[in-house]
Amino acid sequence: MVSPEQSHYQNLSMAKHGGRSKTTYFFSDTFLYAGGALVAFLLVWALLSFFSLSPNPTPTPSFSSTSFTEHKSAGVESLDASPAQGCPDGASSFDMGHDPQDQNFYDDQKLSYSIEAPPVKNWDEKRREWLKQHPSFAAGVENRILMVTGSQAKPCKNPIGDYLLLKFFKNKVDYCRRHGIEIFYNNVLFQPKMFSFWAKTPTVKATMLAHPEAEWIWWIDSDAAFTDMDFKLPLDRYKAHNLVIHGWPKLIYEKKSWTSINAGVFLIRNCQWAMDFMDVWDSMGPQAPGYDKWGEILSTTFEDKIFQESDDQSGLVYLLLKEKEKWGDKIYVESEFYFEGYWMEIVGRLDNITERCKEIEKRVGTLRRRHAEKVSESYIPVWEEYLKDAGFGRDGWRRPFITHFTGCQPCSGDHNKMYSGQTCFDAMQKALAFADNQVLRNYGFMHQDLLDPSTVNLVPFDYPA
Repeated sequence: MVSPEQSHYQNLSMAKHGGRSKTTYFFSDTFLYAGGALVAFLLVWALLSFFSLSPNPTPTPSFSSTSFTEHKSAGVESLDASPAQGCPDGASSFDMGHDPQDQNFYDDQKLSYSIEAPPVKNWDEKRREWLKQHPSFAAGVENRILMVTGSQAKPCKNPIGDYLLLKFFKNKVDYCRRHGIEIFYNNVLFQPKMFSFWAKTPTVKATMLAHPEAEWIWWIDSDAAFTDMDFKLPLDRYKAHNLVIHGWPKLIYEKKSWTSINAGVFLIRNCQWAMDFMDVWDSMGPQAPGYDKWGEILSTTFEDKIFQESDDQSGLVYLLLKEKEKWGDKIYVESEFYFEGYWMEIVGRLDNITERCKEIEKRVGTLRRRHAEKVSESYIPVWEEYLKDAGFGRDGWRRPFITHFTGCQPCSGDHNKMYSGQTCFDAMQKALAFADNQVLRNYGFMHQDLLDPSTVNLVPFDYPA
């Protein structure tokens, strides 16, 4: 069990892995958490995949839409690109109709987007040269983020899975729109053998090559939702780093646990270091000849890893432990806020958070003022003044930044047996409506009942005074 100062929760091991070589899976989180404050121990649960690509999906009655109606009424430094003169930062200033015929890395016939292609070399220089050819993209490049997420190509097995994935995607789009972030949604396998949790890395590499104007690539699993639409990543904190993950250093370096991080949400710099790192990381994947051997190595390294299969999360922890000087010093392990937080720890506190925020709004007229959605960021400093002592994490009452529904499997419906499908469904509806209220407020409406996502009420002037 994890000590309190390290974490309030940790991932559970996966156990049910039989037959995965016969069925492809895509964009899975696959990692469950143990709620140390909730139970003395948890049964090991098998999560093959968040998204199954089996040819004939069948409904999963334990996780259905019937509950919907029941609640209806109840680092390297950033590239040194010179800012374009007279071009303000922002996508609206990009000259997307300008692509000079001067040669660049795209004209190299040896360049491949495949994860199995020869390693990309001199990527920093290639990006820098491309930005010189496209000066409208140079301004603000050091803080530019591209979000990447995805799901499977075929319909979900769970009857309401596609509905839930749409809700999760809408949530991400809302966040990106508010903060000027572009988003790429992928629903195909760029490497067919890299199913399940390995599917994300081929997508990230291809995205880096497709978007030299982006400094950061932000991968977020499809079952993760933004529950604080105002919070922004503290990029200044990561200036000397190239990869940001959520985890607990003591669990990594003292306990040597494969559950010491979560690989379902990460921020990676678009640079040569990242290209090299992914080549090493992906060498542990199912497309690589050493896949079985890596399964043995990782199982031997981590005593709490009870399955022999090589997975991306264990591989990442292994590189932190065994090659810290080469990789670890450029990896930032974020534990100060909910870079991704376990839903069972979060959802039960959302009503209290809502009330605490409402009390602040009653006292502060500026926060009640109606305003255009485009200027929402100007109100963040006002909020921060009153949230200084709110605290992050389980003991605080700030809005959690990202709530991750690991174990709920909305697409397959094959949820962790420690809780019911109904529990998952209600929790997802509540968290998504909680986030949606932060968006709809600027449109003059809000959900009165967080378990009734189809109904909204008009927000009166000067609410909630």
